[in-house]
Amino acid sequence: MADDDTATIELSRSDLRAVTGYAVACARPSLPLYERARPDDRRPRAALDAARAFADGAERTKAIRDGAWAAHRAAQETRDAGAPVASDAARAAAHTCGAAYLHPLAKATQVKHILASAAHTARAYELAEGDDPDVGAAHLARFAALALADGTVVDVLRRYPAAPPGGGRVGQLIRDLDAALRPHPSS
Repeated sequence: MADDDTATIELSRSDLRAVTGYAVACARPSLPLYERARPDDRRPRAALDAARAFADGAERTKAIRDGAWAAHRAAQETRDAGAPVASDAARAAAHTCGAAYLHPLAKATQVKHILASAAHTARAYELAEGDDPDVGAAHLARFAALALADGTVVDVLRRYPAAPPGGGRVGQLIRDLDAALRPHPSS
């Protein structure tokens, strides 16, 4: 598939709900990592709750965008405070809201809207275990093994070009998960 500025793909409301539900399921395990560092800060939880409501059938509302921005601020604050585990957990929550706004542009960068919650969750777990990349890889393998990405999510993912290069460790985790979820050409 060409990655250009004009190509578009079909995306239904149910596609967006499935992708958002997947993002929430991927990010939710990292919430305790955030709340351990910031027990009184509900911003990442509120972001997950707003995204979950959309995935469950509610309309996309300002609460989703507000939740994304609030969780993003929480990620920046914890990063600046020297709490990288909490920062990646908050980023996972922020990206759940971005999944609800996946664009129908056939661009590789859109893959992040689908997979960034899982990648930031895996990164948070890596950092919690002494920056061990095997922990992140195992976490992503568990996502694939437990089939959190149902047929709709995989179908939507396949409409886009493969995940783009760059993005540091989180970018690599996105590419690893992208490759694991896309059926191989021989299958």
